[in-house]
Amino acid sequence: MRYLVLACALLAGWTAACAQAVALQGMLGSKALLIVDGGPPRSVAPGETWKGVKVVSTRGDEAVLETEGRRFTLRVGEAPASVGGGAGPSSSGRIVLSAQSGGHFMTDGSINGRAAYFMVDTGASVVSLGVPDAERMGLDYKSGQPVQMSTANGVAMGWRIKLSSVRVGDVEVREVDAVVGQRAMPFVLLGNSFLNRFQMRRDNDQLVLERRY
Repeated sequence: MRYLVLACALLAGWTAACAQAVALQGMLGSKALLIVDGGPPRSVAPGETWKGVKVVSTRGDEAVLETEGRRFTLRVGEAPASVGGGAGPSSSGRIVLSAQSGGHFMTDGSINGRAAYFMVDTGASVVSLGVPDAERMGLDYKSGQPVQMSTANGVAMGWRIKLSSVRVGDVEVREVDAVVGQRAMPFVLLGNSFLNRFQMRRDNDQLVLERRY
């Protein structure tokens, strides 16, 4: 899944256009399956417009979209991309997550520019992911330091590596410690090697992360 985030700038005395998130979830024949601002998926044919996003053309697993007079090519499963939108700062330094079912905090983001689906885990010392995700992201995990990992099924082999970047929303953290485990995981654990770069607070069903500088 790939997201096209149209950034908002909040400057003194005025507010730029609201942010819009567009996800290319998949393809249905020649139609693009779009998710706009977290709403339900919508199949959109070339030439049609959905919530201000026009599908110009589709081919294979990619679609050419147009919004605000600008064209962008999105592919299914590629990394999020941030483009244009305003003259404000490139990063707010603030992440706000809402609790999902079961009270977990989940979010889309990227690792080294490749799409990732995270679950916040304050009990994990480092960012943790499985081999299938690591291979999809092109991580050279086998050159990392071999480690033994304690799991619910016993001790398993893993590799300790350094991630060049971890991004959530418009906030990017560089040089983040991580562990790649042998078994597949349904999500990437967003552990303390990322979380410790932030001040965290819980406001009812929201988790707010403020970047430390």
